[in-house]
Amino acid sequence: MRVALLVPGPISAISGGYGYDRRIVAELRAAGHAVDVIELEGRHPVSDGAALESARAAMARVAPDAIPVIDGLGLPAFGAGLDRPAVGLIHHPTSLEAGFAADDAAWLREVEARMFPALSGCIVTSPTTAETLAKQFGVPAERIISVVPGTEAAPRSTGSGGPTCRILSIGTLIPRKGHELLLRALARLFDLDWHLTIAGGAPDPVYGATLRNLAEDLGIAQRVAFAGVATGEALEELWRQADVFALATEYEGYGMAIAEALKRGLPVAITKGGAAGALVPVEAGAVCEVGDLVTFSKSIRRVIFDTELRTEMAQAAWEAGQTLPDWETQGREFAAALAKLG
Repeated sequence: MRVALLVPGPISAISGGYGYDRRIVAELRAAGHAVDVIELEGRHPVSDGAALESARAAMARVAPDAIPVIDGLGLPAFGAGLDRPAVGLIHHPTSLEAGFAADDAAWLREVEARMFPALSGCIVTSPTTAETLAKQFGVPAERIISVVPGTEAAPRSTGSGGPTCRILSIGTLIPRKGHELLLRALARLFDLDWHLTIAGGAPDPVYGATLRNLAEDLGIAQRVAFAGVATGEALEELWRQADVFALATEYEGYGMAIAEALKRGLPVAITKGGAAGALVPVEAGAVCEVGDLVTFSKSIRRVIFDTELRTEMAQAAWEAGQTLPDWETQGREFAAALAKLG
């Protein structure tokens, strides 16, 4: 099988979605499939002229015998129409993401509502996204296949070993990840001994500065570290020292960082935006409604304060994490989905 993945460049970007794309490409190639990665230029997902032109040129580069797979982040750039069948790789509908201006959100919704059903099929990264595409975007259920991300084998987190509860949050500094709510929730816990590390890049430096200023305004700046993009041994060290994983996400197509926290045996405190809540067994952490500051803060308080409960949650998280699929298996699932939809 030959595949052409069309994705906004660079594919080396650090995010859960790009990580999924890179790993699926690697697994397909390891299984003997030919994969061409074609990076789209311009602004995405709210497409500018450069993005539209790049999309047209990219489709012309796809080999006649290849199955075009368009990453959902770049799909709006193809809104003028497709001249051949293509499969969408939809991590989550971009129109459901917070932070867009009203006009841009409406445009994205119109484009995705038109484009999703026009594809030969959609591969999504969670059953929740599959249900969303069927119910909200009119995609026939038989043309949607869910292939959740795999997880790497990982050592169990040992924790900080000290009196301070070390909380790790991993997510790009964008409104959808809910870092503002997390900061406000923790600021209410002034009587507890905690420290938060947020690992993630800031595509919008102004918003990144806003979060840092918020920590100052809340009087918790000394308890919060913004680690930026953490990879390799630096990221491993953050996982090793963490006692709790927290993410107040507004929407996740799957929640790869949450899955990795479970894989490493970390209790989690999250909001159940999109598919995030479905990942976490009730015994493994606290799952709250999106935007519910008071309940989220109370839930984190319980996890920090009750060390016996935290130990029980860590064990439940570890057990749940060991049941998650690996990447080799998911690569085979992805290939089977392409064979059916392409």
